[in-house]
Amino acid sequence: MNQTSAALHLNFSVQNDQTILRVLKQEPPLRVIRAFPIKSASAIVTAPDAQEAQPVLVHLHNISGGLLGGDRLQLRAHVEAGAQAQITSTGSTRVYRQRMGYPTTIQTSHLQVDSGGLLEYLPDTLIPYARSQYRQSTHIELADNAGLFYWEVVTPGREAKGECFEYDLLQIELDILANGQPIAIERSQLEPKQTALDSAVKLGLFRYFATFYICRVGIEAQRWLDLEKQLDQLARSLTVAGQLVWGVSPLSAHGMSVRAVSTSSQAIQQHLPCFWQMAKQALYQQAAVMPRKVY
Repeated sequence: MNQTSAALHLNFSVQNDQTILRVLKQEPPLRVIRAFPIKSASAIVTAPDAQEAQPVLVHLHNISGGLLGGDRLQLRAHVEAGAQAQITSTGSTRVYRQRMGYPTTIQTSHLQVDSGGLLEYLPDTLIPYARSQYRQSTHIELADNAGLFYWEVVTPGREAKGECFEYDLLQIELDILANGQPIAIERSQLEPKQTALDSAVKLGLFRYFATFYICRVGIEAQRWLDLEKQLDQLARSLTVAGQLVWGVSPLSAHGMSVRAVSTSSQAIQQHLPCFWQMAKQALYQQAAVMPRKVY
C-alpha cells in the first residue's frame, strides 16, 4: 500500500531584531523554500521589555499537488518570544478522492506561540473532492501576550465540475489554549451522503463557510468589548440576505471568532481581510499585510 507520511517542523526566533526561520524537519511532499521579510509592516511593540522583530512570511508547499487517500501530514510551528510569523499556502488545499482500501487522509497541525510572539496563519481555501475522506486536527497553544490570527475557508468541492457536497467525510477539529486553558474548541463532522447539508438545520442554501479566530492573550476586557462592537458593525454592513451572512462572537477569554456562510467563495475571500485589518489595527496599532503569493 503506497501512502505518504510527511512532516514539516518550523521554528521562528529573534536575532538582531529580525524573525529568523529554522526548518527543523522537512519530509516530502511538505516543504518551505525560504522566509520573506514583510518590509511594509512596522515592528510590533509587544511589551516594554520584549524584543521587537521584523515579521516574515513563509509559504507552505505541497509538491504532490494535493492530499491523497491514506496520506498523513504533520505540521509543527513554534513562534518564540517576540517573533512574528505569517504562514500561508501556495494555493488551495485539494483533497483527492479516497483510494479503495486506504484509510482516511489526516493532516495534523501543532502551533505554539510564546510570550510576545504573533502568528498569522492564513491559508487558501480547502477543496474536498468528490468521494474524498479528510480529517484535519489543529492544536494551538498561546502564552501570555501571544497573538493569533487564524482563518479557514471551506468549499463544497469542485463546483466548476458539478461537484457540490459530494465528499464522503470532512472532519475538522481545532483547540486553542491560552496559558494552558482552553478558550476555543471546535468539532465539525460533515458526511453529506449521510445527512444532506442543504437542509435548514445545516447550511441551507449556502455552500461555503469560514471561520476566523482573533486572539491576543492578556488584553483587557474593555478593549475586547470595543473591538466586538466594531467587528459586529462590519459584519452587519457586509451581510447580504440570502447570499452572505457574517457573525461575530467572543471566545471564553482572550479573543473573538468571526464566522461566515456564503453562496460563493469570492465574497468571503474579499471580506475576510477587512475583519483582519480592523482587528490588527485595534490590537497592535498596525496595518494587516496580505501575504504575497509565490507559485
